[in-house]
Amino acid sequence: MDTPSTFRIDAPHRELLDQVLDKWSLAVLDQLCEGPRRFNELRRAIPAVTQKSLTATLRRLERNGVVEREVLSTRPVAVQYAITPLGKTLRHPVDVVLDWAAEHMPAIEQARRAFDDEQDGSA
Repeated sequence: MDTPSTFRIDAPHRELLDQVLDKWSLAVLDQLCEGPRRFNELRRAIPAVTQKSLTATLRRLERNGVVEREVLSTRPVAVQYAITPLGKTLRHPVDVVLDWAAEHMPAIEQARRAFDDEQDGSA
């Protein structure tokens, strides 16, 4: 039986989902949904992210049209990031997935414990 094209590993949207739904992208998008932020504001708001990871994340989001970068004519020159209208459309589906996870975390934790116990018992 053929796998539906939406689940194929080489489906065009798979790369996009990998790039916009990773942990740093979700954290950045959450911040930018509140309003535009400068790079260092994002660093302070997401203290666990490294400068290199934040830079790479912002570039991926910008490449996919989800975030826009604006060079501000201040002294010193600063860069500000904002979510695009396209990026705003991600909010609802991401919220649905997060709500699902929150609702089902007890069952997920139970399944994880059962799996880990089974793995420990067979080792």
